[in-house]
Amino acid sequence: MLKVYRIPRFFKPVNTRRMSLLRVTTHDRICIPERPEVHLTEVEERICTLLHECTKWMRQTRGDSDATSCRIAGGWVRDKLLGLPCNDIDISLENMMGMAFAQQFIEFCSMNGIETDKLAKIEINPDRSKHLETARTTVLGTELDFVNLRSEEYTEDSRIPTQVVRGIRFSCQSTGINRWVSGFCVEDFTGKGLTDLEHGIIRTPLPPRETFMDDPLRVIRCIRFASRFGFNLHPELQESARDPQIQEALRFKISRERVGVELDKMLKGRDPLLAIRLINELSLYDSLFYIPSSVAPEFSATRAPSVTAVVASSLLHIIIQPLSSPIARLPPVHPTLLNTVSRDYLLHARLHLACFLLPFLNITYKDRKGKPHEAVEAAIREGVKLGTQNHYLNGIPALFAATQLLRNPTIEEQPGNLKERARIGMLLREKLVHNAHTGSHWTSTLLFTLITELVPLYDVSQDVFDIEQAKQYINAYNAFVSRIEDFGLPSAVDAKPLLDGRKVLHITGVTKPGPWTGQVLTRVCEWQLEHPEATEEECENWLRAVHLAGHINMDLPSTFIRPMPIKRGKGTSEDGTRKKPKSDVP
Repeated sequence: MLKVYRIPRFFKPVNTRRMSLLRVTTHDRICIPERPEVHLTEVEERICTLLHECTKWMRQTRGDSDATSCRIAGGWVRDKLLGLPCNDIDISLENMMGMAFAQQFIEFCSMNGIETDKLAKIEINPDRSKHLETARTTVLGTELDFVNLRSEEYTEDSRIPTQVVRGIRFSCQSTGINRWVSGFCVEDFTGKGLTDLEHGIIRTPLPPRETFMDDPLRVIRCIRFASRFGFNLHPELQESARDPQIQEALRFKISRERVGVELDKMLKGRDPLLAIRLINELSLYDSLFYIPSSVAPEFSATRAPSVTAVVASSLLHIIIQPLSSPIARLPPVHPTLLNTVSRDYLLHARLHLACFLLPFLNITYKDRKGKPHEAVEAAIREGVKLGTQNHYLNGIPALFAATQLLRNPTIEEQPGNLKERARIGMLLREKLVHNAHTGSHWTSTLLFTLITELVPLYDVSQDVFDIEQAKQYINAYNAFVSRIEDFGLPSAVDAKPLLDGRKVLHITGVTKPGPWTGQVLTRVCEWQLEHPEATEEECENWLRAVHLAGHINMDLPSTFIRPMPIKRGKGTSEDGTRKKPKSDVP
């Protein structure tokens, strides 16, 4: 008799709770020093000194009293004022292009016995909103970017500058603060930078629409900074971010690689949930995960609304960090489900991206050759160009497919059935569920599957979450994980089969493997799970008996090994395992 812990699809909510999964408490704003100051590390002090001495050397060798001066601009200044570490420095130059200065700087470092990395040049690409030529190198383990301070003038219908004026400062940073290298002081050219930093406000120094049309990626960067620091976006900035013209420019004008870099930083940052919430509120989801029609001419179904991504990420946040959320009425998930994600920040990022992409679940498309593909693959590969780093491209589609295998987990009423042990063990060993090559671990796969079952319980229009049914789901998954542990399956998931392909060939007397070999090895794993105490010799005896009985068909492209009772021999039981010696104790 089976006791099935399954939630019926026709279940009618009997006890819902009004709560907002769109306003789940995340992280507080970062602590802002009462008196923001810039404190240099020893390496930073050496770099500043080198830059200052280099400009003096250039004046002396060139005899030019108006030679360039250096300022450290942008994120490094902001992070230093907030007391945060920063691994790269942007050097802004007057009266000189970045590449020309960087070549002189590398020569100066070499004269002083300081090694530098090879100099790289990042070309101007106005069509992709890359208006500033940048030179990049690494000195004393710190990455330096050199760029000229300048302004640009455009015609109304073109983003190619018609006039370039050097020596005029322009900044897309919300703080608008520079650190002047030679004078060792902080300059606030906008007059709002320090005040905004104190009050946690993100704004653009120039009008936001002008700033975003110049480089639409700045919209995404503003969201990343908001999620990193817990700051608020200025209302005028939000209004411009919703501008359809800017959103269209974000889709078509910006390289998808640049979008993917910003998204990856959000996912690995302090508050990915706040990031996806802002993306949804500003109607940027379609621009962020844009899939060109040339890649996917038509989808099998309409994508779910972007708010689905917010609900999924909110549930992930609640489950992983239950104490940070007021929704304490949900029972905690089994601790084993959190073991892997709690110690792997890359997995945490991958799960959040999977939640971001949940609107693409169960949607496919056909390429121009008629071959079917999962839409989530296109969103990752073409929409944000993230590829397989951090197992985004190979791991997340596997997560999506695994949900079809793991939904509605069931267990038997009476524990200890070895057939059930084999059934659950083989499920966990599925490559979609547990596979180091895709970063999949059965615990995180099961956790994500649970989230996909909880998301439909939230009614966005009514702001209602069915807590009672959610409890039943969580309890069912917890019972399933407890049964997994009772069977000792966590250690068996990665266990090697008692027999390898070579031994299978030896036992069957076949010299060449075929499609049947893999199926035999699968059946070996299943038998092994049914007989957790069995030895390699016992497994060989079982397989030999199966082969002699004619239950392995090596001529067909696929085969099925029927369960077969093995005749009891001396020292063996009916299932092929060794008999336990009788105890002398009655």
